[in-house]
Amino acid sequence: MSRLTLEGFTNFFTYYQGETQQMDAIGELWRRMPVSLLEEDADWIVKYRSGPEPEPEPISVINQAGIDLIKRWEGLRLEAYYCSAGVITIGYGSTGEHVYAGMTITEAEAERLLRLDLQRFEDSVSKSVKVLLNDNEYAALCSFSFNVGCGAFESSTLLRRLNAGEPKERVFSEELPKWCKANGQTLQGLLNRRNAEIELALS
Repeated sequence: MSRLTLEGFTNFFTYYQGETQQMDAIGELWRRMPVSLLEEDADWIVKYRSGPEPEPEPISVINQAGIDLIKRWEGLRLEAYYCSAGVITIGYGSTGEHVYAGMTITEAEAERLLRLDLQRFEDSVSKSVKVLLNDNEYAALCSFSFNVGCGAFESSTLLRRLNAGEPKERVFSEELPKWCKANGQTLQGLLNRRNAEIELALS
């Protein structure tokens, strides 16, 4: 006589509709089961009654390692200046209507601006990445997005490959170094930053 498979056994409960013969069969099973399997704290009863494991909350705030990386590569300027792209900038790479020629700030104000600026890049990474990230992977992507812009990040092959479920270590290692050129020339400073982001993501 062949033994009932787990799938076959499960089907008894899947198609249970409370019909008389089904209730009789369940009663017979209950009577024949060892007492130890009917205890309230039996492992199978506890598992059956427990809910699914909660999904981990997605990360939405960059960690200190990511902030330190951004600070290191952006540098701190307390007086407004025009960057190489001709954009007026201050602090840790802060740009926008709040920056004007002749503006000066303190280091504490530069820190505050950085935290405010980071919010849109954190939002971009949180909304765009569909796979689970650890703290350092998330921080590396925030640094990358901060450097190249939300639009470039959201349309990147890096993001597409991550969301396709490719191994994250391979994606970071292969895609980030591609973003180190200006006017077709590799810039050592950008390459160094990309390598720092890879090192953070893989740590």
